[in-house]
Amino acid sequence: MPLGHLLHRSPKFDVVRAQRRDPAGREHAHEIVVHPGAAVILPVLDDGRIVLIRNWRVAAGAELLELPAGTLEPGEAPSACAARELQEETGFRASRITPLTRFFSSPGICTEVLHLFAATGLSAGPQSLDAGESIRVEPTPMEDALAAVRNGQIMDAKSIAGILFYDRWRTAAGDGAPTA
Repeated sequence: MPLGHLLHRSPKFDVVRAQRRDPAGREHAHEIVVHPGAAVILPVLDDGRIVLIRNWRVAAGAELLELPAGTLEPGEAPSACAARELQEETGFRASRITPLTRFFSSPGICTEVLHLFAATGLSAGPQSLDAGESIRVEPTPMEDALAAVRNGQIMDAKSIAGILFYDRWRTAAGDGAPTA
């Protein structure tokens, strides 16, 4: 999707300079990260716990507690990405991947759309981590995950949004919403 003049190309995203004309006719330049999108997975174990991961994030300079997620490969459907990333990062495979919602990660600077899925009917297996990844799997009661959001232990926006969305969605399941 060409938005403007290419400034930088990397394996996962491009940076472009786009021009926008405001209502008064003035031109404004904007640098935009063009990203293919990603899948975010909220894995739910049979006992109701959710599967979080501890993942070192170079940009944050810290290990973050977060939901598993990953970038869409060219031509890959978000649900296929969710299944692939779930297995790679946690070792779990899901019998059901349920779409929940989608949202922009940071629409002021980035085109990335995050596709949130619930994964249920989980069966354990080995992780298939990418080179350089060091991910620890951490099954967590939902109440503890919500407390971690509240007290700032979970600082990752996609995880905060996913956990809060899922908590609201599952408590509203009595009014026709699908159940995971």
